[in-house]
Amino acid sequence: MDIPGRNATLTIVMSIAIHNLKGTVAAFVVLVTFSTSCFAQQADLRDEDALLQQLAQSTPEQAMALDRQLQALWAQSGSASADLLLERGREALENGDVDAALDHLTALTDHAPEFAEGWHVRASAFFGIERFGMAAADLEHALTLNPNHYEAIYGLGLIFEVIGEPQKAYDAYSRALAIHPHHEEVTNAVNRLKPQVEGAAL
Repeated sequence: MDIPGRNATLTIVMSIAIHNLKGTVAAFVVLVTFSTSCFAQQADLRDEDALLQQLAQSTPEQAMALDRQLQALWAQSGSASADLLLERGREALENGDVDAALDHLTALTDHAPEFAEGWHVRASAFFGIERFGMAAADLEHALTLNPNHYEAIYGLGLIFEVIGEPQKAYDAYSRALAIHPHHEEVTNAVNRLKPQVEGAAL
């Protein structure tokens, strides 16, 4: 399922008006519901460690294909019923039906609590309705299951930035960028916060 807006720039600056924050929330929901088929690559498509190693050493062009492979790999639960709940949750989010999305995704996390992507996508639903505490809890759960999930780390960074914790946000973004050095939105976020964080340290 290809969802437009994957590369939309997510800008959250704490001094901007709330309508700009709303736009960022919507963009984040689109971002985390993105999934696609994977492309052939030298690494085994199911070898996450090999894909991550290649990602860390990749060119920007190579990183795009590797990112797609990792997203596709992380979306595989190994259970047809769990995959169906994930698909329905994503479709509901894409259609703006957050209540339905939460129903499907809560059923998914209940049915497959060890499936990190279920927690990650449910976090996007909570983020979309500005329930940042619940979104952060789901992202932390996802990261307990998959510490390399750079999209979940990025989501935590967004939450820290929204609630006015720029240093924590910057640290999260930097952690995500260490895993995926060509992630456009994370790079923009690091560049956005760097002057603020460095200025506070002086």
